[in-house]
Amino acid sequence: MLYIKVAIIIFSLFPVSYGQITGSVSNVATTAASFLDIGIGARSLSMGGAFVAIADDPTALYWNPAGSVNIIRPTAHFYHSPWIADVQFNHSAVVVPLDGSSSLGFFITSVTMDEMQVRTVKSPQGTGEYFSVSNVALAGSYARRLTDRFSFGVNMKFIQEKIWHMNAGGMAVDLGSLFVTKNSGLRIGMSISNFGGKISMEGYDTEVDYDIDETMYGNNDKIDASLNSMNWPLPLVFRAGVSKDVLQSDIHNLTIAADAIHPNNNVEYINIGFEYIYRKMISLRGGQAFYGMSESMEGLTFGIGLNYQVPRGPTINLDYVYRDIGVFDNIPGYSLNIIF
Repeated sequence: MLYIKVAIIIFSLFPVSYGQITGSVSNVATTAASFLDIGIGARSLSMGGAFVAIADDPTALYWNPAGSVNIIRPTAHFYHSPWIADVQFNHSAVVVPLDGSSSLGFFITSVTMDEMQVRTVKSPQGTGEYFSVSNVALAGSYARRLTDRFSFGVNMKFIQEKIWHMNAGGMAVDLGSLFVTKNSGLRIGMSISNFGGKISMEGYDTEVDYDIDETMYGNNDKIDASLNSMNWPLPLVFRAGVSKDVLQSDIHNLTIAADAIHPNNNVEYINIGFEYIYRKMISLRGGQAFYGMSESMEGLTFGIGLNYQVPRGPTINLDYVYRDIGVFDNIPGYSLNIIF
C-alpha cells in the first residue's frame, strides 16, 4: 500500500503543478524530438490511443511500461506506418518475462525519409549535394509487479535527431504504474514519458570563421569559432486513464477505455476507444483521438485485428489501423505480434 500511495501522489501532483506554471498557453512547437509524440501500435492507435490502462502487449513499453509485466510469454512486436510527406515511421519491441512478477523489454523507434537535394538561394535547382534526416529512440525497460494488483515500470532511453551534418542527442526516462481494482475488469493506469534534460543541435554546420575586430586591418579574420545553438526540452507527456471489460465470455469480449493527456507542448486532451473481440480471433476497434483539442487535424480511428495460433508454434497477431488526419492524407498503420 505504501508503494501505491507514493505513486498515486506523485502522478497526481505532476499535472497540477505543471498546469500552474504554464497556465493556458499551448506551447506548440517548443520542444525537440517531436517524433516521440507519434503513437505506436495499430491496436492501440485504432482505439484512439486510449491505452495507458490496458497496456497488455509490447506497445506497453511506449504507453505505460508497467503493463509489460502482464505479458506471460516472450513477445515481439513490429509496427510500420507511412507517415505524412513520404516519411516512414517504424517501431520494434521485444518483451521477455523473467518470472511471474517481472519482465524485461527493449524497443527501437525510427523516423526516416529519402534523401533530398541541397538547395540554396543561389542554387534553387540544387547544388548537387544531398542530405538526409533521421530520428531514433532506443530504450531498455523493466517492470515489476509489487502486489497482486499494482505494477510499476521504467524505461531508460537514448534519443537522437540528425539532419545532414547536425545531430542532437540525450537521455530520457519513462515511468508508469498500473492498478487493478477489486471491481472486476476496472484498471487505472498512469505514466510520464520523456522525462529528461534539454538537447541542442551540434555538428559541422555550427563551425564558422570569425573576425574579432573587422575595423582592424591585417588581423586574423578567420578565427575558428562555433555557433551556440539553443537548447530545447523534450516532449514531456503525462497520461492517466481507465479501462474496463464490460463484456467477458468465451465468445464475446468488449473493452472500453479513456485517457486524459497533459503534454508540455500543447493543450490537454482526451483519447477514448473500444475493442470488441469475437471468439478471441477477430477484433474490431474504434476511437477518437485528441478530443478537446480544437486545432487537431486527427479525427476518428478504426481498426481490425486477426489472431492465429500456429499449430505447435507461436501465436500471430495481425492488426490494421485507419486514421483520419483531416486535410492531410489518411494514415494507415500495420502491426505484427509474434507470441512465442
